[in-house]
Amino acid sequence: MPNPLALSLESARRLAVTCQHLAGPRPGGGLDGLRQVLRTLRCLQLDPIDAVARSHFLVLWSRLGGYDRADLDTLLWQERWLFEYWAHASSIVLAEDYPIHHVMMRGYATGDSPHAQRVRGWMEANDGLRQHVLDRLRTAGPLPPGAFDDLTSVPWQSSGWTNGRSVERMLDFLWFQGSIMVAGRAGRTRHWDLAERWLPAWADATPLPRREAVSLAAEHALRALGVARVADIERHFIRDRYPELPEVLDELQRSGRVVPAEVEGGTERWHVHRDVLGLLEREWQPRTTLLSPFDNLICDRARTERLWGFEFRTEMYVPKHKRLYGYYIMPILHGERLIGRLVPRFDRRKQVLEIEGLFPEPGLPGDEVSVRAVGEAVTELAAFTGAREVAYAATVPAPWRAVSG
Repeated sequence: MPNPLALSLESARRLAVTCQHLAGPRPGGGLDGLRQVLRTLRCLQLDPIDAVARSHFLVLWSRLGGYDRADLDTLLWQERWLFEYWAHASSIVLAEDYPIHHVMMRGYATGDSPHAQRVRGWMEANDGLRQHVLDRLRTAGPLPPGAFDDLTSVPWQSSGWTNGRSVERMLDFLWFQGSIMVAGRAGRTRHWDLAERWLPAWADATPLPRREAVSLAAEHALRALGVARVADIERHFIRDRYPELPEVLDELQRSGRVVPAEVEGGTERWHVHRDVLGLLEREWQPRTTLLSPFDNLICDRARTERLWGFEFRTEMYVPKHKRLYGYYIMPILHGERLIGRLVPRFDRRKQVLEIEGLFPEPGLPGDEVSVRAVGEAVTELAAFTGAREVAYAATVPAPWRAVSG
């Protein structure tokens, strides 16, 4: 076994940030820039919260700056270079990764777990609804959920919002199984079509052995993370779908595609993909930006604490009087450090980006360079959202209010 690559905490952070296109020159604009970023990230989490902008738009903005959101629609609905599926959450993923996601599709609800048995039993009991959905799509798709009759024999029951929403549940389960795909959106309403018709002809639909899919997905995750432990990979990209990952990583290490590493501050075994080793030798070119609460860099809270010492939690679902910071929290990335939290809200009626709070990390009162850099990032965010001005609340510390849009 080769000697582990020794990384300081600073080097590990810089590698992670650079691999995420959050340092160095920004990728070019247009479709090519989007493709470059997406080929690294491999997935964009979809989340309905729109306090500033939808999360997937913000993740791209943090890396590209201002870009045309219509270009993302082009890649999704015209070129079909992307599609919607379940990665580490409901996400936008790459059509070239279809073989990886197909492993989940063909295995969904086939096991002996209580959930799999329940879903399988419910779909069998409602086979008339299942066949109705497929027949309607075959003759008239793409269609929204409201275009299907509720031919349920046994209504779906749950203690949550899905209770009684049988048509939507059937659509979701057929989506998980890969029988249907999201073929468009009207606002937030998904329109569905048969996968066999929507999947682009160039996408490889050949079933991939599970072990090979795990190996490919692990390499994608490592290239995006920069440096990672087994648990970090498990929680990234296709979360919790890496059976036999330690053995797979051993194989990748023996082939020279992955090298072992040690990161300052612990004795854990880390891994680095050989494709990103050259980034450690490049001149460090830091940037300052704001991150979506669901950004790929920080979506794994445990890894965020280990590498950055930054304890991050969302507070959207925390009662207002119990929040430490605010409803919508965007971590502030300054170079390779997470230096604080910004709490913005876009008032669309007034076209004002309101900064309801700014909380520097302890020991960071705000030097002139970081204050100016964060102010410029806020100004860029305002321009991206379409805000005409930025308004800082009186509770924002004075140094950080000095630079406004």
